[in-house]
Amino acid sequence: MGHQMEIDWERLRAAATKVMRHAYVPYSKFPVGAAALVDDGRVVVGCNVENASYGMVLCAECGVISALHATGGGRIVALSCVDATGEPLMPCGRCRQLLWEHGGPECLIEAKSGALRMAELLPYAFDAADLEAVTGADPVPVVPERLAAWRGRGTVFVHPDLSAGQQVWTAYWERSAGEAGDGETGVLEEGPSWGDPAEAITWGLARVPRVVVVDAAGTIFWAGEGEPPLEIPIRWPG
Repeated sequence: MGHQMEIDWERLRAAATKVMRHAYVPYSKFPVGAAALVDDGRVVVGCNVENASYGMVLCAECGVISALHATGGGRIVALSCVDATGEPLMPCGRCRQLLWEHGGPECLIEAKSGALRMAELLPYAFDAADLEAVTGADPVPVVPERLAAWRGRGTVFVHPDLSAGQQVWTAYWERSAGEAGDGETGVLEEGPSWGDPAEAITWGLARVPRVVVVDAAGTIFWAGEGEPPLEIPIRWPG
C-alpha cells in the first residue's frame, strides 16, 4: 500500500533541480539536488556539499533530512533526487538508510521508470525495531569495571544452592594459578542467585569462555564455548 497523499512529481523534481544549482562540488563537479514532500504538505530541499576531506561529503539527501527537522519535523512521503541534467538519480546506500529512518518502507523515491518504495530500494532494512528487540530484552550481564582486565581469563563455576529452602543456582568466577604473573588462585567475583541455571551460565559466558557446571550430585559438565575439553567431556544438557 502506498501513501494516500497526491504527489506532484513535477513540482518535486523542479524544486530538486533548482536547489541542485546551489550544490558545492568543486572536486567531483557532480551536483545533486533533492526535494521531499513531508506528510504535512510542505516541501524540504537539500544539495550536496563536498569537502577537501572526501569522506566528509554531505549528500543532498542529508540536507533534506536536516531541513526536515529544522523546519518542524514530520515524516517524508516522497523524494525526488536529480543530477546536473535534472534527471532522477538513485540515492546511495547510506542515504537509503537515512531515508528509511525518516520516511519508512512506504516512502516513495522517484526513478526513471516510476516511483519506487523504500522497501524495494532497501529490502531487509535495519531500523529502530531491531534495536528495541535487543534493548527490550533481558540486559546482558555486566562485568564490573574493576574486573574488565580479567575478562576471558579464569573459569566460572556454576552450581546449585539453597535459598529459603528453595534450590537456586549461583556462580563464581575464579582466576587460575599463574594468572597475572603470580601463582595465586582465588575468587574474582561471586554471582547472584538465579532460578534457572541457563541464566547463571549466561552470566559466566559474559566473563570467560570457560564455564563449568557442577550439579547437586557432584557431576561436572562443560557449559563453555567450543568443544568440551578432555578433562570435562560431558556437555551441560541445557
